[in-house]
Amino acid sequence: MSFVQILINFIAGFVLVMAVMPKSIEYFKKLKFGQVEREEGLESHKQKGGTPTMGGIVFILCSVLVVYILNFSYFQNPYIHLITFAFVGYGLVGFIDDYLIVVRKTNEGLKPLYKYTLQSVVAILFYILAQQFIPEFDTIIQIPLLHMNIDLGWFYPVLVYFMFTAESNAVNLTDGLDGLATGLSMVAIAPFVIFAVMIKNIPVAIYAMIIVGALLGFMYFNYHPARIFMGDTGSLALGGLLASLAVLTSQELLLILIGGVFLMETLSVIIQVVSFKTRGKRVFKMAPIHHHFEMLGWTEQQVVISFWFLGFICGIIGIVLGVM
Repeated sequence: MSFVQILINFIAGFVLVMAVMPKSIEYFKKLKFGQVEREEGLESHKQKGGTPTMGGIVFILCSVLVVYILNFSYFQNPYIHLITFAFVGYGLVGFIDDYLIVVRKTNEGLKPLYKYTLQSVVAILFYILAQQFIPEFDTIIQIPLLHMNIDLGWFYPVLVYFMFTAESNAVNLTDGLDGLATGLSMVAIAPFVIFAVMIKNIPVAIYAMIIVGALLGFMYFNYHPARIFMGDTGSLALGGLLASLAVLTSQELLLILIGGVFLMETLSVIIQVVSFKTRGKRVFKMAPIHHHFEMLGWTEQQVVISFWFLGFICGIIGIVLGVM
């Protein structure tokens, strides 16, 4: 029965996004909510300017609607409310950023300090709410392979804080090519469906699969040449979602591996900035690293599919370590 429920909800998320997205794209075009490309960006990306953005609104709202309407009993489930809080909360931060960009017609949205502060607030509130409403919530983490549990005590909330802020920014940095962040997010969410089933938390598994279905529907419109982008609204929301799934399935450490491509993208930016500021030299032709490969002559689709494959490998290894 659980498998059937998961499948039905997955299909519902997919169908709803497929049905709603065409009209949404038209609406965003009327509002002139178009992508603003950076002046220093690649020439091949300049033609994407004006493509509707903030598409994350659609898959966020569709996912939440399916969760609560198709599964109305979840109104009493604290796990579901916590995931929604992280998913929608980070999506709202991204929406403010996107809105300022499209209104100002520049690439400057929220000031970095304000953006990070809002991300931090959502992360801290998530931890407080989890402590308050989930009786079994603790500060213990599992060490994959070693079959060890370690109580981090006061350091656990620090870990949760960095998981949320780092993962949301990592997905955001990765969202630079058509379909890249969408596909990688689907691949990264899938292992947590399995982990949720393993601990018999079917509502969490269902929620995660609804979002995978919604993202699959979004992919139809987001793959090259993209007719809509998810914007910070979608990328920040997906980062917050992944962090919440890792915390609620007690697989905090595996998030690092499962989100390996997101980590690689983030590290490429850090390495590039540190190298340029300390040595005056760039390590990569352009960061994040997906642009480096474009400048080496790879097509956008080649980079996206290669990174998807790498993300898939990370996900498979994560599943294997999680079930052993």
